[in-house]
Amino acid sequence: MLPASIQITGEMLSAAEVQDICESLKEDGVRLLSVRGCQLSDRDFGRICRSVAESHSLAQLNLNLGVVSCINRTRQLADALKGNRSLQTLFLHGCPLLDAGLVTLNVALSTHPALVSLDLGDCMLGDEALALICGMLPPDGAKSGLRELTLSANPGISFKGWSRLSIAVAHSSQLRVLNLDYNPLGDQIAGMLAVAVASSRTLEVLDLEGTGLSNQSAQVFLDMVENYPTSLRVLVLAENNISPELQQQICDLLSEGEEDDREAPPLRTGPTSRSVLVPIRDKYQPISDKYQPPTWLPHSSKG
Repeated sequence: MLPASIQITGEMLSAAEVQDICESLKEDGVRLLSVRGCQLSDRDFGRICRSVAESHSLAQLNLNLGVVSCINRTRQLADALKGNRSLQTLFLHGCPLLDAGLVTLNVALSTHPALVSLDLGDCMLGDEALALICGMLPPDGAKSGLRELTLSANPGISFKGWSRLSIAVAHSSQLRVLNLDYNPLGDQIAGMLAVAVASSRTLEVLDLEGTGLSNQSAQVFLDMVENYPTSLRVLVLAENNISPELQQQICDLLSEGEEDDREAPPLRTGPTSRSVLVPIRDKYQPISDKYQPPTWLPHSSKG
C-alpha cells in the first residue's frame, strides 16, 4: 500500500486520534503529515515526535501556526529529526521559536540527510538564528543544503543579519526558492539581495512582497535581469510602492528568460521532480487572522 496523507487543521486532537497517527507513522503509512493550528497535549506531541523519528516514509511535516509552542516541544522535535532520515520538507510557520529555538534545532536541521525545504516564517527570529540558517546554505563544493527557504515576517532580523544572508545566498550551491515577504527590508537591503541573486547560479524564485520597497529597488532588479544572465524566473514585488509599469517590465523580461530555457536541453543537477513532494506553505497574512485557514499557494503558481 502506498503511503497516504494525514491533513488536519485547527482541531483539538484526542489521544485516540494521536494514537492512530502514531501507528500510521510507525507502519510507514504516511508520506505527508499536517496538523497545522491543532491543539494537543505535551504528552501527545511527544508521542508524535517519537513516531516521526521511527518513520521511514514521512517526507513532509507541517506543524504551522503554533503547534511547536514552547522550548520543550522544540527539544522533542529536535530529537525526532535526529532519528528521522526521510523528511524532505518541514513547516514551522507561525511557531514562536525565537533564537533559542533555532539554537536547539540547529544540529538536527543542518545534519539531516534529506531535508531540502524549510519554512521558518513568523517564528520571531533574530540575527543569532539567521546566522545558523546561513550555515544551512553551504557554498559551492560543500555539503548539500536547503533548496527552499521561507523567512517571512521575522522583523527582529537586523541589517547585519540580512547582509549575512545575502552573502550566503550568493554562494549557495543549492537554493532555488527564497521567501522573504513581509519583512521590513527597504531599498538598501533589496540592493544587496539583487547582488546576491546576480551571483547565484541556482536561485529561481524570490518573494519580496510587502517588504517596503520603492521604484529604486525595482530599477536595480530591472537593470539586473535586463543586462546580466541570471537563474531568476519569478520575482514577487506586490504590496510595495513600485509602479505597475516597472513590475510588468521585470515580469516580461523574466518570462523571456523562461522561454529561452524551454528551448535549451534540461540540465539535471539532482533528484527528479517525481522524487520530491511539491511543498506548499502558509502565505503570511498581516491583516486577517492568520489562524484562519489561508489560501494554499504552491510555488509553481506564484508570480
